[in-house]
Amino acid sequence: MTRYAAFLRGVNVGGVNLKMAEVAAALTDAGLAEVRTILATGNVTLESPKTAEAVRATAEKALRKQFGYDAWVLVYPIKKVQNIVDGYPFDAQVDGYQSYVTFVSDSDVLDELAALAKDAGPDEKIKRGPKSADVIYWQVPKNKTLDSTIGKTMGNKRYKSSTTTRNLRTLVKVLGAQSS
Repeated sequence: MTRYAAFLRGVNVGGVNLKMAEVAAALTDAGLAEVRTILATGNVTLESPKTAEAVRATAEKALRKQFGYDAWVLVYPIKKVQNIVDGYPFDAQVDGYQSYVTFVSDSDVLDELAALAKDAGPDEKIKRGPKSADVIYWQVPKNKTLDSTIGKTMGNKRYKSSTTTRNLRTLVKVLGAQSS
């Protein structure tokens, strides 16, 4: 069995309101094991003998069936999430700033988002993660996320099925849930 983190895109924002207990039940009913939700923003840990891609397909199908919305889920082995958090390239605790990781499952989209680094404002940092990570690291002033280069871009429908962003603090909580 592999332990995974699954990140549901767009949950409890923009009209998609789900109770995490119901999400956990739907995923368990779909055959995923040791399902646990963290916070109310679509962060789940679970176990499965399947590949990450197969877990993603199972989770998306189960959520679409149970809740009737266009579910998009990105799934990563917990060890990979730990490596991504450990590799955060900026000072993670800067007063007045938010530290984020955008997970990306489409290599073309990853290239497009990484290219935005050249357009970043003076207070915004954008860096592509290592080749094995498939993430974009970024940091912006608090209350400026939606006005940032990445924030403005992420609203594009093209990115909906292949990206999701998490605050670095949230990822630390997801990893911490493994030991409790």
